[in-house]
Amino acid sequence: MGEIRQVAKPGRADDALRYAERAVASIARGDPEAAISEALRAKGLAGRSAGLREILALAHYGTGRWQEALREMQAYRRMSGRLDENHIIADCYRALGRADRAVAEAEQALDGSVDVPDDVRAECAVVGASALADIGRFDQALAFVRRFATRTAVGRPFDLRVWYVTGDILARLGRRGEAASEFAKVVRHDPSAFDAGDRLAELS
Repeated sequence: MGEIRQVAKPGRADDALRYAERAVASIARGDPEAAISEALRAKGLAGRSAGLREILALAHYGTGRWQEALREMQAYRRMSGRLDENHIIADCYRALGRADRAVAEAEQALDGSVDVPDDVRAECAVVGASALADIGRFDQALAFVRRFATRTAVGRPFDLRVWYVTGDILARLGRRGEAASEFAKVVRHDPSAFDAGDRLAELS
């Protein structure tokens, strides 16, 4: 939030911060529509804040306004130089029917030469693979999702998402036994995660 204070219009830093804090709180309580309203007010006072553009992007994303979310998240990336929201950018492209761009954006964050958190890399693997699956390229989707190395013994939340998507792709390829193994990993760590238990039962 300190960045907002630095770039806000003279004498309006407190207002910009207040609007930004309200936007964050609205997102946290599951009300992205309210968050958009507050974030737009803040943007009017501190439009050069990368963090604020990120907040607005997430608010748009939460309402399914993919084009608006994409525009704001690209502004965030341009201003911050960070790739830690590439999974959101990729998912927006996927939702807009641009599987090619979704895969390219996910690929960028999966590149071993860039420093992004494991959860972002996992989400990029999930989004990129899902985009490929959307257009029927299941073998490529499987190879893509497997680029993220999961930890079977730990089962971090994002590991579960990777296993679930891997299982789904394997099932769509007709590789039922392998698919069941992936869903079983999910269930072993969290029996209530997604519909993995039902998917496993269908394959048993």
